[in-house]
Amino acid sequence: MPTFIYKAKSADGKEKSGAADVSSEHELAQLLHQEGYFLTEIHLAGEEKKLVSAGRKFLSAWQIFKKVSLAEKLVFSRHLSVMIKSGLALTRSLEILSLQTQNSYFRQVISQIKDDVSRGQTFSDSLAKCPGVFSDFFISMVKVGETAGNLDEVLVVLADQMAKDHELRSKIRGAMVYPAVIVVVMAVIGVLMMTMVIPKLAATFSDLNITLPWTTQIIIGLSNFLSGHFIVGFILFLMIIFLIRLLLRTNRGKRAFDWTILKTPPFSGLSRKINSAYFARNLSSLIEAGVPIVSALQIVAKTLSNSFFRESLFFSAQQIQKGDPLSKALKEFAHLFPIMVVQMVEVGETTGTLSGTLTHLADFYEYEVTDITKNLSSVIEPILMVIIGIVVGFFAVSMLQPIYSLMNQI
Repeated sequence: MPTFIYKAKSADGKEKSGAADVSSEHELAQLLHQEGYFLTEIHLAGEEKKLVSAGRKFLSAWQIFKKVSLAEKLVFSRHLSVMIKSGLALTRSLEILSLQTQNSYFRQVISQIKDDVSRGQTFSDSLAKCPGVFSDFFISMVKVGETAGNLDEVLVVLADQMAKDHELRSKIRGAMVYPAVIVVVMAVIGVLMMTMVIPKLAATFSDLNITLPWTTQIIIGLSNFLSGHFIVGFILFLMIIFLIRLLLRTNRGKRAFDWTILKTPPFSGLSRKINSAYFARNLSSLIEAGVPIVSALQIVAKTLSNSFFRESLFFSAQQIQKGDPLSKALKEFAHLFPIMVVQMVEVGETTGTLSGTLTHLADFYEYEVTDITKNLSSVIEPILMVIIGIVVGFFAVSMLQPIYSLMNQI
C-alpha cells in the first residue's frame, strides 16, 4: 500500500500534516474529511510534490485572457440542478458538465472544482477558489443549499436570477447599439476628412499665402499628423483607451465615473433603477435562503456596479448591527435610492414580509428599466445630434473663415 505525504487544513484555519498508508488519494481525502480537514497538498513518499493548488495557479494566470459569460453560468446552474435532482452524484454531474461546455477555460474550471469535491472539499469551498468566475452571491447561495440539503432548488433560483440579470443587460446593450454605431460612423468620416479632404484645402491655403485663424491651424496640424503618422495616431488612440480603462479600475477613477453617471441625465435615473432592481432581487433571494441580513447586505453590495450604491449597503449593514432597521439606514441615501425603495422596505420590515416585498420591488424596477431602455435611443439621439452639430459647425467655420477673409481682401 503506497504512503502519501500530505498537508490539510480545516474550515477554521487549523493545519495538519503527516504521512498515511492508504490505497488512493481519494481514500485519504475521505478520511481527512471525516475529521473536518481538506487536502491542500499531497505527494507519494519519495516523489516530487503534487500541489493541489497547482491547477488553481494555472487557472488564475489563464483567467487574465479568458472569461465565463453569464449565459454559460446560467446553463451550468440549470443543468447541474437537473442532474442533482435526478440522483446523479455531484462529482459525476460536474464531470459531465465539463465535457459539455464549449468554453475551454470554463471546462478547466469545472474539472478543477470536480477534483476538489472528490478530495473531500465542499462544493461552495471549491467555488470560492474561483472568485473571478463565481460571485460571492453565487457561492453564498450554494453554501446555503448545501447546509439545508436543497442544493438543486437553490441552483434553480440562481439560474432564474441570472436569467433576469442576462435579460436586463441585453436590453441595456441593445439600447446602446444605435448610438454606438452613429459615433463609430462619425469617427470614421472624421478620419477620412482629416486624411483626404483637409490636406487639399491646406495646400490651397498655402499657395494663396493666407493668414490662418488658430482654429484652422489646429485642424490642419491634426490633419498633417494623421496623414503622415496614421499608424502612430492609431496606436496613441488605443493607448488612450487602455489608460482610460486602467483609470476606471482604480478607486478614484471608478468613483469619478460613477459620480458622473449619477449626475448626467438620462443615465442618472437609469443607474438608480438598475441598482435598485439588483439590490431588491439579490437581497430577497439571500433573505429567503436564510442568510442573515447583515451578511446578505455585504454580499449584495459586491454585486452592484455603482461604487456609491456599494458603499451605502456596507454602511447600512453597520447601522443594522447597531440596532437600526434597514429602512432607516437607507433614508440616509435618498439621493441614490428612490423614495419608493425606502417605503417598501419599511413596509416589509413592519409586516415581516421583507423578502416578498423586495421581490415585488425588483419586478417593478425591472419593468421600469425595460420601459426606459425602449426609449433610450430616442433620448440619446438628440444629444448626439447636438454634439455632432457642434463638431461639424466648428469644422465648417474653421475651414470657411480663411476663404471669407480672402474674399473681403479682394
